Amino acid sequence: MAKRPLQEINAGSMADIAFLLLIFFLVTTTMDTNTGMTRKLPPPPEDDKKEIDIKVKERNVFVVLINRNNQLAVEGKLTNIGNLCEKTKEFFKNPSDDPNLSARKEKSKYIEFFGDIKISAGVVSLQNDRGTSYEKYIAVQNELLKAVNELRDELAMQRFGKRFDDLPEAESKAVKKYYPLAISEAEPMEIK
Repeated sequence: MAKRPLQEINAGSMADIAFLLLIFFLVTTTMDTNTGMTRKLPPPPEDDKKEIDIKVKERNVFVVLINRNNQLAVEGKLTNIGNLCEKTKEFFKNPSDDPNLSARKEKSKYIEFFGDIKISAGVVSLQNDRGTSYEKYIAVQNELLKAVNELRDELAMQRFGKRFDDLPEAESKAVKKYYPLAISEAEPMEIK
């Protein structure tokens, strides 16, 4: 009896199947894209415009520094990160008109639902060392954002009886104008 030769397995479609499986997993896999912080960067300067030097009174600048050892200094004093949120809120609110905290802007500004008010002229100046860890930098950023968000929540509850996140768009815009996100991030440098 003669043996029949074994048939070869057609592997031509194996590459197609592997490719289809790869596409399937790429399409069905979800990626977490809500990481990081949202920042609106200023537009690039136009070539024909001169640089404008904005003068800010020293009183209106809340200086936050992080050195290469991840130590936090607020207004020149070493501070625990747990105190940063409250200190930032106090700086912006300045209820007793303390000359060491931010002043109100000289001109009143009309804000819907609030009328003519003088908002804080305060700006947080955040600067870090090139050796600062990313984790510490983000933790400080989070505390500064938390302070502004808490101020907005307090104002929204006081004025509208709702949390800031629950406000309709018009009221939300008004609260953002009352407490703008005034954080200036300087280029990293060597901080001792």
